Amino acid sequence: MADQAPETSPSPGASDGPATGPARSFGAVADAYDRGRPSYPREAAAWLAGTDACTVLEVGAGTGKLTRALVDLGHDVHATEPDPALLEILKRDLPDVPVSESPAEQLPLPDASVDVVVAAQSFHWFDHERALPEIARVLRPGGRLALVWNVTDTRIPWVRRLGALIGTGEHGEDPAAAVVTSPHFGFVEEASFKHWQVVDRESIQDLVRSRSNVALLDEPERAAKVAEVVAFYDDYGRGMDGMQLPYLARCFRAMVVREDAGPAGEQDEEPEGARDPMTDTISDGTDTDMLLIDFR
Repeated sequence: MADQAPETSPSPGASDGPATGPARSFGAVADAYDRGRPSYPREAAAWLAGTDACTVLEVGAGTGKLTRALVDLGHDVHATEPDPALLEILKRDLPDVPVSESPAEQLPLPDASVDVVVAAQSFHWFDHERALPEIARVLRPGGRLALVWNVTDTRIPWVRRLGALIGTGEHGEDPAAAVVTSPHFGFVEEASFKHWQVVDRESIQDLVRSRSNVALLDEPERAAKVAEVVAFYDDYGRGMDGMQLPYLARCFRAMVVREDAGPAGEQDEEPEGARDPMTDTISDGTDTDMLLIDFR
């Protein structure tokens, strides 16, 4: 099933999504993306999809940074990604995960077939007017949409300086705003989880090359930007020991609102003892102190 998608009944008007521009710039730097981008903490994956095994559709899965954490939690994951170069890496590293080369605007699954739809570092690229109804279509009653972004912790001075060099990659104060205003989803919950990525002189170059704004530069400009960041690392890094780059995994989740819901949009009550894949969660990480260090 890894190379063949099941039959689909996409929403009317669904498209193949954006084929050019920043959203599709990552295929040319797929290996750098896989080596340089941070993963996601287990606690964040558990908050997004729950700890009781359920059926998860990951949309815009990239090279599988979050996919592995979802699989490790015991979930039945189907991963979709419109970029074939990114998808090849996911298939190589997670050969048992069913995959589909498809965009968020045209999902290759039947109606009401999954418990959770999750998107990691990708929701901002979607055509929300088309993707959100399509996501709602494949969710079962009581199912959730879950989103996550890794954002650097710019409270630390050297992290702010690094962000100024390569772009912070942040997506605003409310990256889930389209879900908040969508008639297809209810109240949006939010949680954040602190974690660190160890980067060295090589992997920080991959991190820079994997940024969409850098990937779109011509080769001389890209080489100059990488050289600028390497010089920064030589000033602030710790040689072979690398540097600890702090992140917050910003997570959001919301329950689908079915068209066949009762009065006032209420969901049908689940029978007593029914499993809720989102109920059993792990600490949101707010009780963990972050060590703020300026390496200068």
